Amino acid sequence: MSRRMKVGLVVAIVVLAAAGVVAFRINRSRNAGTEVRLEQVSRRDLVSAVTASGKIEAKTSVDISADITGRIIDIAVREGDMVKRGQFLLQIDPAQYQAAVARAQGVVSSMEAILLQTRASRDQAQRAWNRAKQLRELGENLIAPETAEQAQTALEVAEANFQSSRAQLEQARAGLQEARDNLSKTRLTAPITGRVVRLAVEEGEVAVPGTFSRETGLLMTIADLSVILAKVQVDETDVIRLKVRDSVEVNIDAYPDTTFSGQVTKISHSAKLTATQTASGSNDRAVDFDVEITLESPPEDIRPDLSCTARIVTDTRNDALSIPIIALTVRDHEKVPNESETGPRVDTLRQRFTKREAEGVFIVREGLATFRPVKVGVAGDDYFEVLDGIREGETIVAGTYQAIRDLKDGAKVRQADTTKTRDATSS
Repeated sequence: MSRRMKVGLVVAIVVLAAAGVVAFRINRSRNAGTEVRLEQVSRRDLVSAVTASGKIEAKTSVDISADITGRIIDIAVREGDMVKRGQFLLQIDPAQYQAAVARAQGVVSSMEAILLQTRASRDQAQRAWNRAKQLRELGENLIAPETAEQAQTALEVAEANFQSSRAQLEQARAGLQEARDNLSKTRLTAPITGRVVRLAVEEGEVAVPGTFSRETGLLMTIADLSVILAKVQVDETDVIRLKVRDSVEVNIDAYPDTTFSGQVTKISHSAKLTATQTASGSNDRAVDFDVEITLESPPEDIRPDLSCTARIVTDTRNDALSIPIIALTVRDHEKVPNESETGPRVDTLRQRFTKREAEGVFIVREGLATFRPVKVGVAGDDYFEVLDGIREGETIVAGTYQAIRDLKDGAKVRQADTTKTRDATSS
């Protein structure tokens, strides 16, 4: 055998050996299967909850605003003070309103005098008319018809003047009452017992009525902090799960180490639309509903407008058959009711319209993952309740999310090496 033939034979052997190694590795990787996390279906206690954020509010809160215009000359309270119902709070300069009362009182007195004059004139005209009637009754020639007619007309005019004076007197008295009412509005007192949580003005400022803007005329806010609410906004997809008297755990940002308990006391029937912007840049509106939660034991130093987060418990399940939330996936489910399992598959028009996506999990048997539809119930923090489609003790694919998303029905799977995951997490 020549030298050239020996070299060619060696090269051929090397190439065949390399090809064999590559083929072996490819075959081993194909038969090894996809690395997944496996978990057995078991029972556990589940708590279904809705989480929402909002702020702390007092159940009763009164905004005190001015009904008249005037300069503030005295403020008897400061922000944070406790006040009782009827306690003096603030004084607006009463000078012009006292003058208005005096002026209205003078008009009333003047109209009372005019009323006395018109009454006397009416009484005199009444007597003159009575005498004219008596004379006419005694004889037609005793009084001229023109004189009797003049007496009757004078009585009617006097009566009209009297009624006009009386109406003007009532109008003057109404003006006096209005002036006194405006004068009384210069002295403001507390409408409820509570704490002054906001003081929006200082002495020397001019108080104006908040006709067009609530903030413009606001002087102070008094809140009854004996009953504290957590008002949160719940998404439209979750609000239908809530009921009045659902138990709630409330975390207030100002008290990071304390969890407060409460109950749902009110669920709004109208939504609040909030403008939002999507990732693509288009505008959208979020639909949220206000939910009021009454705290059972709020701290004494709590204040309105504190940020809070509420976890509202909507349902509980004890010893429920459950699967990890991440294990639930969606696949096309093409099975037609009453379809023969052994007969040939015929892609008819009816089948095409009955094809639909189904929720389910991948059951693992002898290294093969098979998709099986399941019916789930309430959702806990990490697990779904299973109502039908799976039995306790069966092994399912429980992760990762990427592996489940790409997994095919009938694919080979194997348990992932959790040691690498733990090492990566610890590092």
